[in-house]
Amino acid sequence: MLQEKRLRICIITDAWHPQVNGVVRTLDTLRRELRQQGHRVYMLTPKLFSTLPCPTYPEIRLSMNARRRTAAILDRWQVDAIHIATEGPLGWAGRRWCLKHGRPFTTAYHTAFPEYIEARFPLKADWLYPLFRRFHAPSKGVLVATQTVRELLASKGFRNIVNWTRGVDTKQFSPMEGASHDFPRPIQLYVGRVAVEKNIEAFLKSKVPGTKVVVGDGPALKRLQAQYPDAKFLGPRFGTELAQAYAAADVFVFPSMTDTFGLVMIEALACGTPVAAYPVQGPLDVLGADGTGPFEDWSTPVAALDTDLEAAIGQALTLDRTACAEFARRYSWQAVAEQFLAALAAEPQAGHQPVSGQAPA
Repeated sequence: MLQEKRLRICIITDAWHPQVNGVVRTLDTLRRELRQQGHRVYMLTPKLFSTLPCPTYPEIRLSMNARRRTAAILDRWQVDAIHIATEGPLGWAGRRWCLKHGRPFTTAYHTAFPEYIEARFPLKADWLYPLFRRFHAPSKGVLVATQTVRELLASKGFRNIVNWTRGVDTKQFSPMEGASHDFPRPIQLYVGRVAVEKNIEAFLKSKVPGTKVVVGDGPALKRLQAQYPDAKFLGPRFGTELAQAYAAADVFVFPSMTDTFGLVMIEALACGTPVAAYPVQGPLDVLGADGTGPFEDWSTPVAALDTDLEAAIGQALTLDRTACAEFARRYSWQAVAEQFLAALAAEPQAGHQPVSGQAPA
């Protein structure tokens, strides 16, 4: 079996450092876990290319000359398995190379891009799904993090959908004695991209007493700083500083209604900080409607989900922090890597589009 031997694996992603988001952290930690298991992992990212800033989102870098240079790199690397993580220029270029050379590959649906684009431009998400369905059609496994996303993509005509959970590094993210923000409590924290699709204003508009803290960067940062001068915008944080920001908060607020998972929720829980969120995809799958998650043997709430975000924040502030950290430890990176390798090794399902012949334009 493919996963039983040491592999040369190429992960192709348009999302990579210095971007700060769940996709980058997922792929970076996956790379580390796979290498610890003895595999060689090659990252084909915008760092290998000349890039231009993405319109309306300059921290996302779009790779130039992606088709020709991607082909040259893949010809040279001679890898055993290929995973395409994003639907950007590098993703399309890697897809084209695989089709041209008859190489099987897996893909992932990390981000609800049709909905993100709808939030930023006068385009309906339903108009965009055919393009994304076409991108993923030749994949022998479309990796998704939650049952809600699986059902959504199936309803849009996607095939070969494979479950792929997420994990948290509990060595980095854990409760910290003495971690604190020097602001009036309760400290209400948001971590992530500061962008319109994250619905951050729903958090910043809430009337819960205390201090609202935003960690992250993005195209909406300056506007939100001007509109909400009482909030504390700390910019991006990494490593120990990020973990300290989580551990020092009294509640982690996740206002997004479009995220397919929301890795930051698990990171916050691992630091002992309960979560407040809307009852939508992502939070429902990860935290459950009652805040006890998807595990049948777990019954202690670690999050509060409510259509009234202020009510969710107030309820989350009453939850047990020790239980939050214990809950997060159930999200193992070993399990994440095993599912990833199994998808790479799997045979295409019946009716799968063959990976052969000339690549479409």
